[in-house]
Amino acid sequence: MDFLSKDLQAYIEAKTTQENPLLQKLNRETNANVLMPRMLSGHLQGRVLSILSHMIKPANILEIGTYTGYSAICLAEGLRPGGKLYTIDVNQELEGMTRQYLSQAGLDDIVQYIVGNAVEIIPSLDIEFDLVFIDADKSNYCKYFDLVIDKVVPNGFIIADNVLWSGKILEKGKKDEDAQGIIDFNDKVHLDKRVDNVLFPIRDGLMVLRKL
Repeated sequence: MDFLSKDLQAYIEAKTTQENPLLQKLNRETNANVLMPRMLSGHLQGRVLSILSHMIKPANILEIGTYTGYSAICLAEGLRPGGKLYTIDVNQELEGMTRQYLSQAGLDDIVQYIVGNAVEIIPSLDIEFDLVFIDADKSNYCKYFDLVIDKVVPNGFIIADNVLWSGKILEKGKKDEDAQGIIDFNDKVHLDKRVDNVLFPIRDGLMVLRKL
């Protein structure tokens, strides 16, 4: 995931608006107490998600993969007044911590946190979304795209995380299931005439799609 030198990464983060104290606390606690803390969006990517959300001004956001709630808090910053964020995660063990931070962020009435299988839950959501953020199991990225594309409004956006997968997408030979899932997703959306796409080399790669 570390494609840039530490000095350059430090410079980029130093010239990026800092996390607020709550996000700093969530960042520290996740890294100290939760398995696989690299799954956290973190400072730079969190500010990118926030500024994209502010630019889009979504009424409804869908997040697939909540983890400890960091990205949800960042995305919610750009919601228009009265907006709603729906976030889905299969990990019940993180529910208590995640709800605590969402509440501290003042998002109890803004974020609907759903614990369960996103593949089963998404079809039941009769909602149009202005923004979808995909950051869950990589082998299902293509399936998530297929499930959400018709729920995204024209000129709405889909953002997918980890689309460079620490460079494993370029490795020769047989790929593991996650790497192959990312490769298949990148190929699929790049050829899909329903969207424009740009792959941003931010952190582990963000694929940004605009529905035509």
